[in-house]
Amino acid sequence: MRLFKALIVLFVMVSCTPKEKVDLIVSGGSVYTVDDKFSVAESFAVNKGKIVAVGSSQEIRDKYESDNIVDAKGQFIYPGFNDAHCHFNGYAVNLMQYADLRGTKSPEEIYELLKEHHDKFGGEWILGRSWDQNDWEDTRFPDKSKLDELFPDTPVYLIRVDGHAGWCNSKALELAEIDADTKVQGGEVLLKNGKPTGVLIDNAMGFISKLIPEITPEQQTKGLLEAQKNCFAAGLTSVTDCGLDKTTILLMDEMQEAGNLKMRVNAMLNPTQENFDYFVKKGEAYKTDRLLVNTIKIYADGALGSRGALLMADYSDDEGNSGLQIETQDYYDMICQLAYDNNFAVATHAIGDGGNRLMLNTYGKFLKGKNDRRWRIEHSQIINPDDFKKFAEFSIIPSIQPTHCTSDMPWAEDRLGPERIKGAYAYQTLLQQLGWVPAGTDFPVENIYPLYTFYSAIFRIDHKGWPEGGWHKDEGLTREQTLRAMTSWAAKSSFEEDEKGVLSPGMWADFVVLDTDLMKAEPKEVLNTKIISTWSAGEKVFEL
Repeated sequence: MRLFKALIVLFVMVSCTPKEKVDLIVSGGSVYTVDDKFSVAESFAVNKGKIVAVGSSQEIRDKYESDNIVDAKGQFIYPGFNDAHCHFNGYAVNLMQYADLRGTKSPEEIYELLKEHHDKFGGEWILGRSWDQNDWEDTRFPDKSKLDELFPDTPVYLIRVDGHAGWCNSKALELAEIDADTKVQGGEVLLKNGKPTGVLIDNAMGFISKLIPEITPEQQTKGLLEAQKNCFAAGLTSVTDCGLDKTTILLMDEMQEAGNLKMRVNAMLNPTQENFDYFVKKGEAYKTDRLLVNTIKIYADGALGSRGALLMADYSDDEGNSGLQIETQDYYDMICQLAYDNNFAVATHAIGDGGNRLMLNTYGKFLKGKNDRRWRIEHSQIINPDDFKKFAEFSIIPSIQPTHCTSDMPWAEDRLGPERIKGAYAYQTLLQQLGWVPAGTDFPVENIYPLYTFYSAIFRIDHKGWPEGGWHKDEGLTREQTLRAMTSWAAKSSFEEDEKGVLSPGMWADFVVLDTDLMKAEPKEVLNTKIISTWSAGEKVFEL
């Protein structure tokens, strides 16, 4: 009898214990927390934008109550995807100013798009982005002849898909005062019969780009909001924007403070004196809940597709050309010293084996050994076998973009030959150096959709299933590795692993709900996955 009374008292005490009120409860899902154990839960509670508890639906219901309870209905929940390398602001500007030339199959198709764009939008310039001659029947670089015929009096400037080559007409060349004698460090004006063809490589593009009318603050604000909308629809809650100026960073900060820009942005700095004076020389990162500034972004070389990537030997399909070194050794040393002295990180675009060796050795002079400064090499695309170990030796982060692999694989071996290709897009070998690696898309160079990153990293095939079995499949990542690279490891690459990228107590409630179990889905199922909803700090920012 005493035992019975004691049980009743205990039951009453438990029943009367008030539940903690929270802002949001999500239950009834398969929650991939991406914690250290890669555990899977059913439910979690959110308060003031952060996760307070994770567990079974019963456990969360017993302890918490909320006016906002979401039944996930068995769907699959992941940390919000974090694009560790993209050009968010560049994408926003493109939406406002540039004709989209992605996927065009011939110059003739581009000419039609340009005429339609100019008829619709007008303007002092005709601008376009994302052409790729490798997608055409004739894979040679185009020239300016047809652009001159169609647009004799309006300057035309079209940026290649990788952002490392520009195609323009004679009017643009005239305005930029470019002729056969024009030279620039880290760039090239392509010539034919002693005259400019209209194609400019890497730093030579600067002669034109500095003439492009600047986007207005109103246009830029509109573009950033439109870019955010598209990112949320793709499941992205964080981005690393690789190369921004002070005015753009402060605009983002202002928009975030006003509550309009909810995207979390790791803003890498362009190497300008204004940025150095305003951000770097303060000796500490600029940090808010949604904005981080702690890295200087520079370039070692160009891109493989435009044969500007710096190789240690000539291109296999272009004898006498080994690519371009964008700046001098003294310049790289100066940037690294500035960053090191002010506790900033350095992130360097390096594609070729020559470009990667250059920066691995340069970083090594300053880092000297293992460290936690988290200096990065963006792309790390082609590595000499002798150089992989330097990532581990100097704790250098290889930042990868797996969709580059599947975009480049039809022609990459033509550029590199059968031996060098073994050290290209070597994601598994790179991951083993530090035990982790961040992944991004490089949009708008590639598609904005992070699930294409997941697909390419694991399966190493294109969207039609070629090549069967996967291209150099041994260098692919596992599903768990890839999901971590898009979430927790992406956060770690910017010193934010204690804030986001994992669905655990104390972390921001940034998450995405999908209709597909990425850990089990067939390749086609991954491509056909639907983003059901995206959440930032416990707020729904997209719903299908």
